[in-house]
Amino acid sequence: MGSLAKDNREEVIQAWYMDDSNEDQRLPHHRNPKEFISFEKLDELGVLSWRLDADNYEIDPELKKIREDRGYTYTDMIEVCPEKLPNYEEKIKHFYEEHLHTDEEIRYCLAGSGYFDVRDRNESWIRIWVKKGALIILPAGIYHRFTLDSNNYIKAMRLFVGEPVWTPYNRPHDHLPARKEYIETFLQKGETAAV
Repeated sequence: MGSLAKDNREEVIQAWYMDDSNEDQRLPHHRNPKEFISFEKLDELGVLSWRLDADNYEIDPELKKIREDRGYTYTDMIEVCPEKLPNYEEKIKHFYEEHLHTDEEIRYCLAGSGYFDVRDRNESWIRIWVKKGALIILPAGIYHRFTLDSNNYIKAMRLFVGEPVWTPYNRPHDHLPARKEYIETFLQKGETAAV
């Protein structure tokens, strides 16, 4: 089944279908039995990922190349934990509301871990667990949400093309051009390939 070579991203990024439980959002929420998702499946949804050297991010040539190739000119850092993030409880609730952005969401995990949840073509939730060294790009127009895992801590670099845009558009915002373009590029393309 596939290549025997292990993808080095597997140590810092895992993805699986979520159950429908309303238990603590910070739990893994695996289905029973567990249903893991491949990197190829994430690629089909427009979710890109890399494993980078988080200990040397300031001088990492791979990060530099990604930034140059994709035009990421602005970065900042965020630490999400009760001690470091003002209005923590309120913000973590906002992060976990299903939303989209009109630009890519690029996050590079430098310490800790957390979950990005995205929808597949059938509206099922896929949970993507990112740990130290994971760089993830969610395409503009994809519905998603974020939460910490039970460790309650992540430090991430946020990257942007030009000036940062923070606006989340809570679902439904299907009329936005970014959502329509996402559907045409990733969801409809996949449907025609599957026929």
